[in-house]
Amino acid sequence: MTGILIQVAVNAVLLWIVGQLVTGIEVRDGKAAIFGAIVLGLAQMTLGKVLMLIALPITFLTFGLFLFVINAVVLMTAAAFVDGFDVDGFGSAFWGSLALGVMNLVIGMVMGAVGLASTVVFGTLGAIFG
Repeated sequence: MTGILIQVAVNAVLLWIVGQLVTGIEVRDGKAAIFGAIVLGLAQMTLGKVLMLIALPITFLTFGLFLFVINAVVLMTAAAFVDGFDVDGFGSAFWGSLALGVMNLVIGMVMGAVGLASTVVFGTLGAIFG
């Protein structure tokens, strides 16, 4: 249970950072960041997996690059369900999901060095690198 709470907290902070860095993504406050992280995690576990399965042929043909599109769609879907978390369009969602994935990858690598990677890595790029 503690691992899940740590994961949500880390992803909420990263989501807030993405909101500050990427034009077109707005995370208004901490509440929006926390709920955004929770909904994004649930959307990735459900919708993301279904879309990956459906898009498997095109993902194979693009050598996995289509997963970035799927992650952007999942980010836009999560934002649609959370007040205070807004994504203006596909371009913003694409760059936001890429930034979130890279930051999660870096955090996972850093935490992996101390043995805690399994509690932090969100999985936005997990489908590509893992």
